[in-house]
Amino acid sequence: MGIVNVTPDSFSDGGRFLDPAYAVTHALELVEQGADILDIGGESTRPYATPVSADEELRRVLPVIRQLGRQTRVPMSIDTIKARVAREALDCGVEIINDVSGLEADPEMVPLAVATAAGVCVMHTQGTPATMQDNPCYENVVEEVRDYLQTRRSQLVEAGLDPARICVDPGIGFGKTHQHNLQLLSSCHRYLTLGAPLLVGPSRKGFLGHMLQDKQADRQPATIGVALSLAAQGVHILRVHDVGPVKQALQLFAATGGLGGDSPPPGA
Repeated sequence: MGIVNVTPDSFSDGGRFLDPAYAVTHALELVEQGADILDIGGESTRPYATPVSADEELRRVLPVIRQLGRQTRVPMSIDTIKARVAREALDCGVEIINDVSGLEADPEMVPLAVATAAGVCVMHTQGTPATMQDNPCYENVVEEVRDYLQTRRSQLVEAGLDPARICVDPGIGFGKTHQHNLQLLSSCHRYLTLGAPLLVGPSRKGFLGHMLQDKQADRQPATIGVALSLAAQGVHILRVHDVGPVKQALQLFAATGGLGGDSPPPGA
């Protein structure tokens, strides 16, 4: 899953692709590099990000979605917590709703998901982007995140959502300390029994610089290292900025037996 941030303030590439033409060019480059899904977002979800209106979010993403719909058949997801944004994106050809609130921020999101044929990515978070890094606390982060994802998936199925349309995401960097993130990343194999594809997004996140004791470090090599670990654990979808390098690393990892047998690499 290749990341296309049409925002001025995302933590890694904010502002680089705010112009729709640049965003489309970037997205098509990700497709050339091997992206299986394009995840398009118009509102930053970095810690302490300032919320934007649905109108502004739509102004950013719809031109990009429309143009990509004319130029590629790669499935697109919309990274949003707003049902109105998701609805208009779906009307323009998007196939997946990627909601970092677990479809909880907007009461209209679950009915929308039920009424459409869209896939849904359900993520765990603690708090909102404005508050999630204010002393996140867990007794057992691995089990608590697993319990949430299991419960939330069951709730969505009970609401009428086809279970085959749901994937789950432990929410690396969303309401977690650096240690929480490492615990989750080393335990992702425990989430494979939830009955849903597992999506993980470790790309360029702050805990990587913290782990390397270098906040200014180039996080691409660290992202690749984490991606290989996640692939070895059986993670199905990796949400990343650097599709080409990650894809190449995964292909070589699989070819040299890193995934065991003839297992294909996960989608990048």
